Amino acid sequence: MQNTSLTPRVITLGTAGGPRWWTGKNAGRRSGIATAVVVGEAVYLVDAGSGVGNQLMKAGFNTGDLRGIFLTHLHSDHTIDLASLAIFGLFTLKPDQAPIPIIGPGDRGALPPVSSRATAAPRPLYPANPTPGTAGMFEHLMQAYATDLNDRVIDALRPSPLDHFAATDIKIPAGTGYHPNENPTPDACVPFEIYRDELVTVTATLVKHPPIAPAFAFRFETVEGSVTISGDTAPCENLVTLARGTDLLLHEAIDFDWVQQMYGSVGTEEAQASMDHHRRSHTSPGQAIELAERAGARSLALHHLVPGTTPLSVWLSRADGFSGTFLVPEDLDTISFARLPLEMAATR
Repeated sequence: MQNTSLTPRVITLGTAGGPRWWTGKNAGRRSGIATAVVVGEAVYLVDAGSGVGNQLMKAGFNTGDLRGIFLTHLHSDHTIDLASLAIFGLFTLKPDQAPIPIIGPGDRGALPPVSSRATAAPRPLYPANPTPGTAGMFEHLMQAYATDLNDRVIDALRPSPLDHFAATDIKIPAGTGYHPNENPTPDACVPFEIYRDELVTVTATLVKHPPIAPAFAFRFETVEGSVTISGDTAPCENLVTLARGTDLLLHEAIDFDWVQQMYGSVGTEEAQASMDHHRRSHTSPGQAIELAERAGARSLALHHLVPGTTPLSVWLSRADGFSGTFLVPEDLDTISFARLPLEMAATR
């Protein structure tokens, strides 16, 4: 049997979802959503949730190891520590390192529809530029820290992050029929390439995470195996197509029992709107298993767990129905997606 040389694997840097710090029992056990795809000595980061820099360090890497940063969508729990990666990460960059691409969704192009539960239309923030994409967001983040950065560039002769990171927006192929409000997840969106180097090819598809648009899932293909990362999505046919035959599917999961307990008895329109969002925009463990089975994924790992404090036993209790390897990783677990050897065990 041929020995693998690239040892393709993911390291689950952070496995919690949601734009909050989870409190109560198990608080702090899971960091914000972030995944390192490691191929040989190259690291590709998917999403930059809370604490990603420290988690990257604990995994034995630093910003200088990154080949690219990929953002599935622009909700804050997936992007909140992008600025720290670019600013604190300057201290670990290699002198001759090429600029690190930051690849993610473009400008939404329109505000989302107002919730049907609103008694009056809410006022949008920054109406002159209400929906910046990845490139615009990164520029604004660096401008927000200009006092700090200029001190270091001018006085300490530190490098500028604008010279070492290159943020670009994913261009959705023409002809898909995509529209942020009227058709955010068109069936005609076949997987399309967004990045390629000598180790990986990264393809994307549009997934279903209203009201945000666009929202993407990514597939990293190597000569030795593939991993598909769902991003945030409700059950979605595009995701099944992207993940067809993948060696490892990392899929988000939400505990809908918690949603009911959290919001069901509150009785306000705000609580009902939150329940509406969770139900139309996320996936239960059972639904994730069904999607993985239909895609023919060899292994399924649940992450972006909401809430981030739900006991492991609750997630594991939902494991029925998947014929492959089923995992609920902790932070900093390593999961191989090598096609050879065949095992797909998670290790601490």
